[in-house]
Order: sequence, then C-alpha cells, then structure tokens
Amino acid sequence: MLFGLDGVEIGLIIVFLCLFGGILSGFPVAFAIGGAGVISFAIIAALDSGGLLIHQAIDPSSAEYAALLAEGLKPETISVFRYPDLPRLAEPVFVQGWEVALDRNVSFIVNRINERVLAGASIETLLAVLMFVLMGITLERSKIANDLLTTMARVFGPLPGGLAVSVVVVGAFLAASTGIVGATVVTMGLLSLPTMLKNNYSPELATGVIAASGTLGQIIPPSIVIVLLGTLAGDLYSAAQEARAREVGCSDALTYLGEPAVVSVGTLFQAALLPGILLAILYALYAFGYAVLNPSKAPAVELGAATGEPIRRSEALTWFLFAPIGLIVGLILLMQVNIIGSQNYQVDSFSDAGQTASLRTKVSQQCQGAMIELHGQEAWDTALAEQAVIDEAGGVAQSVRLSPEELATAIDAKVANAAPIGTGIAVGLLLFGLMFAVARGVSPTANPVPLIVGTAGILLTLLVDTLLIAPTTSPGTTFLLLLAPIAMMLYGAKHAAGILARNDLIRVVFPPLVLIVAVLGSILGGITNPTPAAALGAGGAIMLAAYRKLQDEGRSGRVVIWTTFALIIMILVGVNFDLRMNIEEVSFENTLAFLVAQAAYLYAMFGLLFGCYVLWNYGVLSPVVRETAKVTSMVFTILIGSQLLNLVVISFGGEHYIQQFLRSFDNEWQVFIIVMVVLFILGFVLDFLEIIYIVIPIVGPVIYGGTMDPKWVTIMIAVNLQTSFLTPPFGFALFYLRGVAPREVTTGHIYRGVIPFVLIQVAGLGLLALFPSVVTILPNLIGN
Repeated sequence: MLFGLDGVEIGLIIVFLCLFGGILSGFPVAFAIGGAGVISFAIIAALDSGGLLIHQAIDPSSAEYAALLAEGLKPETISVFRYPDLPRLAEPVFVQGWEVALDRNVSFIVNRINERVLAGASIETLLAVLMFVLMGITLERSKIANDLLTTMARVFGPLPGGLAVSVVVVGAFLAASTGIVGATVVTMGLLSLPTMLKNNYSPELATGVIAASGTLGQIIPPSIVIVLLGTLAGDLYSAAQEARAREVGCSDALTYLGEPAVVSVGTLFQAALLPGILLAILYALYAFGYAVLNPSKAPAVELGAATGEPIRRSEALTWFLFAPIGLIVGLILLMQVNIIGSQNYQVDSFSDAGQTASLRTKVSQQCQGAMIELHGQEAWDTALAEQAVIDEAGGVAQSVRLSPEELATAIDAKVANAAPIGTGIAVGLLLFGLMFAVARGVSPTANPVPLIVGTAGILLTLLVDTLLIAPTTSPGTTFLLLLAPIAMMLYGAKHAAGILARNDLIRVVFPPLVLIVAVLGSILGGITNPTPAAALGAGGAIMLAAYRKLQDEGRSGRVVIWTTFALIIMILVGVNFDLRMNIEEVSFENTLAFLVAQAAYLYAMFGLLFGCYVLWNYGVLSPVVRETAKVTSMVFTILIGSQLLNLVVISFGGEHYIQQFLRSFDNEWQVFIIVMVVLFILGFVLDFLEIIYIVIPIVGPVIYGGTMDPKWVTIMIAVNLQTSFLTPPFGFALFYLRGVAPREVTTGHIYRGVIPFVLIQVAGLGLLALFPSVVTILPNLIGN
C-alpha cells in the first residue's frame, strides 16, 4: 500500500486535492469541477495500473465472514470499520481495470445528463431556478430594494438600533423575493452600509447584520438552495428508504413506513419558513439588545417622517389594530359555526372506497418484527384489529358508480349542509374591509363617504349572498345579483387605493409583499408546484420593475395596473365558471365567461410584453437577462461537472467506502453530527452548489436512510450551510461584503461583527435540534 493507506483512501485524497486545486486555480468553478474529475481519474488510473493503489477488501471466502453471515448479518452491514479483524483480500481499486470503469463512467454521465439536465423528471423543478433567479435580479435592478431600505429606515430608525433592525427586515424581504445570497449581501452592503456608518453605527454591528441578513436567502423560501437541495433530497430519501425496507425484509418502503417515502420541494418550502423567520427575529433582537447596551454604537436616527398626515393614538389603535383584528376574528368565528364555509355541492360519481388498515399486516415474519420495532406494538395491534374488521366485512369495499337517485340524494344532502356564505366571497370581503379600515387610519380627515359606500357594499353583499344566493345558483346569476354591491365596493376601493398610495410605507412595501404572498402562498398552500409559482414571480417582478421605471420617468403606469386587474379577472372567472369548450353542452354564461377570460389572458400577455419592452427600452432588461443566463448557466454547468466528479468517486469505490464508514456508527445522531461538521468545514471552501451536488449524493443515502424526518434533515443542512457562509475566515458572505465595503471598514471589523451572528446561527441549529416541530409543524398543518 502507498504511504500505508488503503488505495480507496488515496483515491479520495487525490479527488479532493484536485477539486480544491481546481477551485483555487482561478478557473471558473463550473469548469474546474469537471476538470478535477477528469484529472483525478487519470491520476488514479495511472497509479492503479502501476500497482500502487491496493484496496484491502474483506475476504468473502473466509470462515470468519461465513460465521457472521450465519449469525444473520447481511453482507452490506459487514465492513472493515465495524469488523477490522476480518481477513483481508488485496485487490486493485479498479477491479475490472480502469478501461471498464471509464466506459461505465462515460455511459453513466450520458444517462445522468439526459435524466437530470435534459429530459428527466426533475427538470421541471430545476426550471424554477431560472425563474427565481430572473425574479430576484429584476427586483434588484429595479431599485425596489433601495425603496424598501429607505422606508424601513424611516419606520425603525427612531428605535435603538433601528437601522440595523430595518436591514434585517429588508434582508428577510429580499430573501423571500430573490433567494440569492450574493445579490442580497451586495445590494444591502451598497445601500445601507454607508448610511449606517454616517449615522455613527459601529462598523462591527453594521457589517455583521448586513452579512447575516443577506444569508437569509439560503433558508427563507423561495430559496434556490432549497429548490436544488429538495430535488436531490427527494430522490435520496426515496431510494434510501427503499433500501432500508429491503434490508429489514419488507417488500417496499410504503409497507415498512406505512406512508410513501416522498419529500417535495413544496413541502421543504413549508418546512423552511418558520426557521427562516426565527433566525430573522433572533438577528433583530440581537441588534436591538446591542443598541440598548451600547447606545453610542447604534444610536436612534430620525431620517425624516414618511408622507402622511398626523394620526392620533386612539385613531391608530382603532383602524390599524382593533378593526383588522375584529374582522379577522369575526371571519374565523363565523367559519366555526358554519355561517361561512364551502358551498361546493359537487359529489363523486363513484362511492368512496373502503379504508385500508393503518399498516399492511400481510407481511413476512421478518418484516413484521421490523415494523413492530419501528411503529410499536400498540400501532401493530391496532392495524391487526382494523384488518380483522375489514376481513369480516368481506375485504376493502370497492368503489362503485352511484345511480342517478343516489347522486341526487348526495347532492341534496350537500346543499342542505352548505354554509349560507361562501368562503371565497367571505375572504374577498375581508380584504376589502381591511383595505377600507387601513385607508381610514392613514387619513382620518379624508372624505369618509366613499369608504362608507364601500362598507355598505360589503354589508349588502353579505345580505344578498345569505338571502338570494344558494349553492346551486349559477355563477352568472350570482354575478348579476352581486353587481351593485361589487360596484359600491370598487368605488370605495378606488378611493382607498388613492389614500394608501400617499403613504410611503404602504406604497413601497405592499407591491413586493403581494408578489411574495402570491408566490409563496401558491406553493405553501399546495395550489401549485414551485415552477409555475416561480414563473408567476418572474412575471410579477417584471411588471413591478416596469411600473417603477415608468414612474421614475414621469409616465403613466396604467397599463401595468390594468394588467394586474386582468390577471385577477382571469383567476376569478377560472375559479367560478366552467371554461371547458370541448364538452357537449356549453351554456351561454360559460361561453361568455370563456370569452372574458380569453380577453383578460390576451391583455395580460400584452401587459407582460409591454413591461418587457419598457425595461428593454430603458436598458434594464438586457443586463437582467444576461445576469440570469450567467447564473443559471453556472448552476447547470456545475450540475454536469459534479455528476462527472461523483462518478469518478463511485468508480473506484470511494462512495461505498465513505458510506461504510458512516454506517459503522451505531447511533445515527453521531453520524448526523459528523456529516454536519464536515459540511460546515467544506462550506468554507466550497459554494453551496458544489456541496449539494458533490457531497450530499455521497452522504445522503446514510443520513436519509434512518429514522430522522427528511424535512428536518434537509432544513438542518441548509441552515448549517448558511452558518458556514458566515463564519470567518472563509465565509462567502464575508467576501461579498468585503468587495463593496468602504475603505474605512476593515476585514477585522467584518470578522468581529459577524461572530455574534454565527453564534446566533449555532443557537438556531440547537433550537431546531431540540424542537424539530419548528420545522415540521407547517408541513403537518398545511399538507401538500
């Protein structure tokens, strides 16, 4: 053996030395990774051909090995790490020669590029990366971040450490709208750091809070890290649990776990939301506490009041607090007593299929023991009792087509139990009510008549819906009955929008907030998957940027506003009318609704193209498209290069060797901690893309193959990478900030300033480890 090391160990060392050398060489990382794979394979193949790389494998023909098999151990659980005294067998690292390994690598790389880059199942999800990058860069170039920082500084500035708190708030906003760490750190460094230093803020606090807030894009959805990690984690978790089920003697993961071994990007977005908000709150609390203890280093700053008339405290409490809370609580209470609820009376043409037992009970004896160990004896006994009842009833009831009489009876029962007021109408009325209340609070001296008319429209809508509209009323008739109340509400809304537009906070925060809610709400609510939501975000960002540019140039943004209304009309018509034109009988109102939806769609397309033209005409679109192409090309090139490097590691047994080492620990917590420490260290020198596509596929089968929740594992990895991005001396966020910081801010200031936030990150990891429900509560409540 060379240097007394196993040949596989030397191969791993060569791979990582080539990888680090390629990254440090100055070549683009995307090409350095693939080059490192080619060079390392050539070196390992040359050493192996010269007989210098010898792998000490366990001798499967030995009596000791046979004795272990006789004890019931499976071959995959026997390794040199767990049984170091077993007889060894010296063999080359390429057992069949490097030529065969090369042929396999070429074949695999072609297949994997086809599956994961060109035409695989994960391609649609990876397209979300392109859309989210376009969304983030568009918002960054449109100066929306600048407006957010200025406005938030006015709001929080008078508080101790207010500027630092405003940076955290805007960092969370930008994280939720861009998902790009480098862009957020650079943007806030350029915009807020000079202002904070000018107002006598400590350079340490200023740089620390900017670097930390910028990395929130790693975890707050729609994070590109979560998108890329999620597509990989889903495959790894499914394959690892299938292998785990087979190891314990069960046929598949569904039988063994009692549920599908699936984790999606949308579920991970749900899981990441609360941890991201938790970290942002911890950052803000630290900044505020630092300012209270060191008032001279984080003074309160008055940057000028936002536009708007003076408001008495009682008026502010009434219209900004009590009225909104009353409206929301009232809606919830009415939903509890079924006054507000679903009015859907559609029923399935087939009867419900019978319920199966909570666990599959017709399994082998070995699988039964494993399932009892996993779920507990009580859960197994419950499943047996459920299965006994099902068997006594003749098996699981099959779904059958209902007769016309049964269908009519089911529909009548559903109509009778429907709530008087539909949930959709109630939510729409709530939004109008909140709008009127906030507008009244913003300008108490304005003419209240339009707001009163709008409020009367809300009450009239409730009255008409309760007395005249039934669940069976057609959408066209419903629209005609509500036409007058809707007109009254729109009249009040137009007046309220004019008032709200005069308030800086609402004018600046509301548009990106609506975009974020639309994107995240559609994903978190399970309405759609990340790719269409990302397309919505990209289109919305283009429209926001175009409107901002038109306003800067003194031109009307009416086309953008009408485009927004066209989208709303299209959604409302699509939800309430049957727009299928290929069925036998199409009613007049559905035909008319289809034409309205088609017209709204065409106008929305025109508005989007108009927005692109505006950005192109003012020189914004071209750099946005170039930067988007650059970032996404880098992502996919790194994906291809990392696949090549992974195949090199697999070809000489490196992946299997590492996994055997990790599986040699009996405690999966020990394995997880080892992996987290390694990822943390690698985060100093590797970007998250390299870690996701090079390291995670190697360790993933081990950490996703145990009893830990895959959502929790994935979010812990993401937060861990975020921590390493902040940690001196190699954190990537520190280099981003160093590149845009003024000369008077030294590297020492940045390092000292970021250390408290690193400790906050570590504390956040500890909280997530102690209270995993912070990660799992939203996915469990919302579902997917």
